[in-house]
Amino acid sequence: MDEVFMREALKEAHKAYEINEVPIGAVIVKDGEIVGRGFNQKESLKDATLHSEITAIKEACNNLGGWRLPGCTMYVTLEPCPMCAGAIVNSRIDRLVIGAKDLKTGACGSVLDITNNKMLNHQPEVKFGILEEECSKLLKEFFAGLRKNKEVNHG
Repeated sequence: MDEVFMREALKEAHKAYEINEVPIGAVIVKDGEIVGRGFNQKESLKDATLHSEITAIKEACNNLGGWRLPGCTMYVTLEPCPMCAGAIVNSRIDRLVIGAKDLKTGACGSVLDITNNKMLNHQPEVKFGILEEECSKLLKEFFAGLRKNKEVNHG
């Protein structure tokens, strides 16, 4: 089932790609059903907090009627940053499934490890590498396009 739901997170990432946002997507699942979806919108809505994970958490909280999300799994195409990892811990998500590692700002083991910090009150189970190639490819295509556009405009 992890691949099925990661494909849903990739659909969310494609929504971000289509509006020229960094293509990261997330879905939250409880009892086999998606209860929250999100994609990056920080550029288009000019809000630093509108990462895919935050949007998905907000939707899941609204749909489930509380700020705690026990029994939920988040699927996200790129390893969460410190803000999002903190929100995952704070919302008590049980399981986090990550497509690609983020070697620059990843906070689930790559650069920092907020999700496995025993000093915090919750540690979700973390699994890496689900559809990693597809998740990485989408990000690489996006940034290659940005570089190409920059060359054309500054050429």
